[in-house]
Amino acid sequence: MNKPTLIKNATIVSSDYLKIADVLIEDRIITVIEKNISHPSATIIDGTDKYLFPGIIDCQVHFREPGFTHKADIYTESKAAVAGGVTSFIDMPNTKPNALNTGLLEEKYQIASEKSLANFGFLLGVNAENIDEIIHTDTTSMLGVTDDGLYFTKKGNLLADNPEIMEKLFAGCTALIAIHSEREEIIEKNENLYREKYGEDIPVEFHPLIRSERACYEASKRAIDLANKHKARLHILHLSTESETHLFRNDIPLQEKNITAEVSVHHLWFSDNDYQRLGTLMKWNPAIKKEEDKRGLLNALLDDRIDIITTDHAPHTLKEKRRPYFQSMSGGPMVQHSLNIMLELYRQGKISLQKIAEKMCQNPAILYRIKSRGFIREGYFADLVLVDLDTSYTVSSNNIFYKCRWSPLEGTTFHSSIDKTFVNGNMVYDNGQFNETHKGMRLAK
Repeated sequence: MNKPTLIKNATIVSSDYLKIADVLIEDRIITVIEKNISHPSATIIDGTDKYLFPGIIDCQVHFREPGFTHKADIYTESKAAVAGGVTSFIDMPNTKPNALNTGLLEEKYQIASEKSLANFGFLLGVNAENIDEIIHTDTTSMLGVTDDGLYFTKKGNLLADNPEIMEKLFAGCTALIAIHSEREEIIEKNENLYREKYGEDIPVEFHPLIRSERACYEASKRAIDLANKHKARLHILHLSTESETHLFRNDIPLQEKNITAEVSVHHLWFSDNDYQRLGTLMKWNPAIKKEEDKRGLLNALLDDRIDIITTDHAPHTLKEKRRPYFQSMSGGPMVQHSLNIMLELYRQGKISLQKIAEKMCQNPAILYRIKSRGFIREGYFADLVLVDLDTSYTVSSNNIFYKCRWSPLEGTTFHSSIDKTFVNGNMVYDNGQFNETHKGMRLAK
């Protein structure tokens, strides 16, 4: 049993309130939350003038292990995660081999149990080839299934492009089904049009016109209609357009929704105005689109049509990113700076601290039915982030912890910083220093 920890006089952030209180942590668990707690042997952490959030749960990352560890691995990316206040992550199946069966999924869990500084979960991959196996698999204890990232393996792996396969899955699978929602048919036609004009090196500013609003909207609309028909649990990953946000409800609580959605932080931070400056470093799928889309996504987040915030953290080497358009890999590293981005939007008056806690901590736990995490409550695991809203820092290669050692945010000054991160009651990050004694835990439902 670890020595108890007592966080004193921090402002606790919840979707319902901000309040100053003490938090006592004993043996991984929050045991008492009230003012003026005393404990004879606890380690005291002074939280005066700082804000205590539940640990961020990032429900969409690509940590690249196994198979692509030249880009990233579970150790390096979980280290970057805890430096950014992320205490739990859910990783996608497009590793090598793709995690398309429970045996491969368990292999990833074993790797994470040995290497991850954060808590970890993994989604099971689904495509046309293993759908029958998925339907007959007991998914009760699983977080969910997804096709995300599998289109990199070969064309035709996106469920959104296969309505017959998607309908079969919706009719037969009771798990949460998370999908990458773009129509490849539309994208391929757009690619051919721009290829005729520019050849293989298309200017990257045409990326949002190739992976277009129409490609996103039509895919999401069709998927939602089919999911409603079969009362399936559908989650649309990384929305990128304002038009899609009108497909989702905000008139019922998240617990009652069978259709949910997320936005990734880069779609709230960047717009097509940034392509000229960053080039292929900001090539994501789905593409970053117009300033109006960025505003529309934020509005939908605020009025609860969008349920959670993720990063879609997808690191590549700089060499892989700086290739010509068709050869440049899509995705970028974001997990270390997602909370910083949202706190910057708070400073700009665009979102409240309470809403940040709701969308980055509480709702992910509700949506994925994660047990005893996401909230600062007595009896819950002590996954916590202590934030200093008055200390600035500039992102540089010297303070990036990703294995790829770059970020599209380099040179950006954030006016808030992550002071300390606790995972299961253990202080794993403290002002740039790491304690790697304890590993994270498997997320449980």
